[in-house]
Amino acid sequence: MFRNYLKIAWRHLLKNRRFTLLNLIGLSTGLAGTLLICLWVYDEGSFDHFHKNDRHLFQVMENVPHEKGITTSPETPALLAATLKANMPEVAAATVSTPPSWFPKIALTAGDKNSKAAGIFAGADYLQVFSYPLLQGNNQQVLQDKNSIVISASLAQTLFGSVSGAVGKTIHWQLDKFKKASIVSGVLENTPANSSTRFDCLLPFDVFREIMNITAMDPQGPFYTYLVTKEGTDVTAFNAKLSQYMTSLTKGSTSSRQLFLERYSDHYLHGNYENGVQAGGRISYVKLFSLISLFILLIACINFVNLSTAQSSGRMKEMGIRKTIGANRATLVLQYLGESMLLTFLSLLVALMLVTLLLPEFNQITGKSLSLSFNTGTVAIILAIALATGLLAGSYPAFYLSGFHPLSVLKGKMPGSPGQLLARKGLVVFQFTLSVLFMVAVITVYRQIAYVQHRYPGYDKDNVVYFDVEGKVPEKIPDFLAGIKRIPGVENASAMVGNVLGAPSRGCSWKGRGKDEIILCRPFQVNYDMMETLGLQMAAGRSFSRDYGTDNNRIIFNEAAIRAMGIENPVGKVIQFDGSQLEIAGVVKDFHFQSMHEAISPAFFRLDMVNSTVMVKIKGEQTKTTLAALNHFYQQYNPGFAFDYKFLDEDYQAQYIAEQRVAALSKYFTILAILISCLGLFGLVAFTAESRRKEISIRKVLGATVANVVLMLSGVFLRSVLIAIGIGLPLAWYGMNRWLHSFVYHMEMGAGVLLLVAGAIIGVTLLTVSFQSVRAALENPVKSLKME
Repeated sequence: MFRNYLKIAWRHLLKNRRFTLLNLIGLSTGLAGTLLICLWVYDEGSFDHFHKNDRHLFQVMENVPHEKGITTSPETPALLAATLKANMPEVAAATVSTPPSWFPKIALTAGDKNSKAAGIFAGADYLQVFSYPLLQGNNQQVLQDKNSIVISASLAQTLFGSVSGAVGKTIHWQLDKFKKASIVSGVLENTPANSSTRFDCLLPFDVFREIMNITAMDPQGPFYTYLVTKEGTDVTAFNAKLSQYMTSLTKGSTSSRQLFLERYSDHYLHGNYENGVQAGGRISYVKLFSLISLFILLIACINFVNLSTAQSSGRMKEMGIRKTIGANRATLVLQYLGESMLLTFLSLLVALMLVTLLLPEFNQITGKSLSLSFNTGTVAIILAIALATGLLAGSYPAFYLSGFHPLSVLKGKMPGSPGQLLARKGLVVFQFTLSVLFMVAVITVYRQIAYVQHRYPGYDKDNVVYFDVEGKVPEKIPDFLAGIKRIPGVENASAMVGNVLGAPSRGCSWKGRGKDEIILCRPFQVNYDMMETLGLQMAAGRSFSRDYGTDNNRIIFNEAAIRAMGIENPVGKVIQFDGSQLEIAGVVKDFHFQSMHEAISPAFFRLDMVNSTVMVKIKGEQTKTTLAALNHFYQQYNPGFAFDYKFLDEDYQAQYIAEQRVAALSKYFTILAILISCLGLFGLVAFTAESRRKEISIRKVLGATVANVVLMLSGVFLRSVLIAIGIGLPLAWYGMNRWLHSFVYHMEMGAGVLLLVAGAIIGVTLLTVSFQSVRAALENPVKSLKME
């Protein structure tokens, strides 16, 4: 029986080659798009779940109340991990580390080989808390000795030529002025691609404590604390206990600050907090693209349903005869579902070939390294998608075609035709409504990205290059900067700790308004001339200058900080801030050191002659020659070290990499959705023209022009598309307005985008419909009216 069903299904597909081809193209492209998104979603969901302690692995977070609400931060005191392990029976293991973004390039030397690597200073239990596999060494011992270092397999290969020969070798490393020799105690596998924390070397946290002279519990510590809870621990109850821990630890001085646990593997997708409450993150993009994949699949299935029901008149007699000779409805449903499944699995084969071809380009857009591996899980997901598609696409035609009374059909009556036509129109409206939504979303995202990238951030980011200090540079920063300033094409140069962008704010205590207060501030530790190098503008007072003796006891705030503290006429006032008596030298105008998702927050500048990053402003018309001169100067001044620089404006744009990738992906999937919708529309017009050939011929004989016929055939479908535009534009306007308000600084959603999309959709529809309409209108009426 199954074999006969298969034969009939195959013959039917071959008989209607044109509609089979349209369905095959629509389903295969829809399935390919869905599979690509599923691979991306699966990869996003897999981040950080590879750790064996995943269910019990947490990061300690902190809620810090301030004048505008609550800010959630991952920054905790340096000694918190040790005290939690000692005092909390629920804690099985705990460790501390420096934030991964602190040291993206530690200078390393082994013999005559120099390299730079991303590094983390981590507690002795770090590799017991996290499951980064060791190729060489014991995870319980490799970070115990202060003179040890753990490196990745790729770094071992770079420095020593092999993994096996690295353990026991000496590596000299440098941070600013601090230099140390460490012995390789272990070699790690390269950090997995689905790890949110990435590094090439681990150094003992005790070394960092010595560098920073951390000897007691500092409640302001900017470090990360991770812990593993014991089996059976009630996390809710433990959070209640933990929330008061900072109070007892610091004798009440930080009573308003509360600690809590966040599951480590949740942070990648759910890392955003608003007023102390978890409020999304990358999960919003995962949900968005999951919805897009479902919509694309629906559009492809709608094509199948439309074309199948449109062809139903040609199969009525076949169905009537089958019922008359004894076939029941269940048998007919299985027959039609079988045809749908056959076409779906043929489409699946084509889709898999498309995915294989498109994956390299898809990986480039998403910044991932996805691959189509046919393991049990992947095969199960692919088959489930194909099965769901086949059932979704074939169910309505199957139940629709099998529901007619055989006697009516054999008499030539077509019951249900008005409902069938209405359903087809409704599905066309749904398809193009989704296309309208996609188009408005893509254009809005692109315009917003262009807006934030071209909006003046309050400083001059163009033609500013920066690089880390290493070798002998940290010890001779003033001489080094003076040498750079003498290079033709250099406008100015300075140095600072860290970078202008990216670093988080921290709680700073100050005495104001008659009480002790905490204000969240972004600290900038800068050398002389940094304001001038970045083109920052002073609202009042002055920047740091050698003309005024020492500025070590002076501070510069931005306007947001002065507003938050409520200080009037601030220049020259002496305040108690961050544990020191400081005179306010000046107020800098507000500038964007965070992305435009955030409002400009308080910030302050302190003079610091120990720097980690050099910033150089060069003349735009001399960029190439100036960079070559900088490289030559660097090689002479710091032999053996590479001049590895980056442009500040590239970092600025990188803040919006997630939006850029969303825009790029959305663009391609919008094109795909419109293509599939137009394929379905093309097929429906072709079928309509075919079914109305005699009517068209009679109209032409009676005097109808080609334009009249084209208008008649196009009008029906154009009305459906206009209805879709009427539904889709308000929904798109509402949805994209909500998205735009996730940026504090955003463009306005004007009518121009909506009109542009409406015009584009109408143009594409007319182009699609006109081809078949004109072809039908130009056909010789004699052919259609002659006796068959």
